Amino acid sequence: MPYDEELETRIKGVVAAWKNTDDKKMFGGICHLMNGNMFCGVYKDFLILRLGEGAARSALQKPHVRPFDITGRPMKGWVMVAGEGFKTEKALKAWLIEAREFVQNLPAK
Repeated sequence: MPYDEELETRIKGVVAAWKNTDDKKMFGGICHLMNGNMFCGVYKDFLILRLGEGAARSALQKPHVRPFDITGRPMKGWVMVAGEGFKTEKALKAWLIEAREFVQNLPAK
């Protein structure tokens, strides 16, 4: 299944102004990197986010959020958000900022 290109366009609209970002095809979709570390992306029609283990546990309590699991082994510190969870630009931007804040604290690759 192809990835949601409209969601990818929305993400690019937010992260294009951020420094040290890049995108790369992965997981059959697109991932965005900051300083070489993945922080978000699109998998099918889901927004995927790297939040860190604590923030990911908290995010899983919210509606429309589930573990990032495409292989039968969930990725620790990552979540998948269904479209209802980022309908507005404000909601999408809040998710992306949360992921950026986590990744900014990681060593550059």
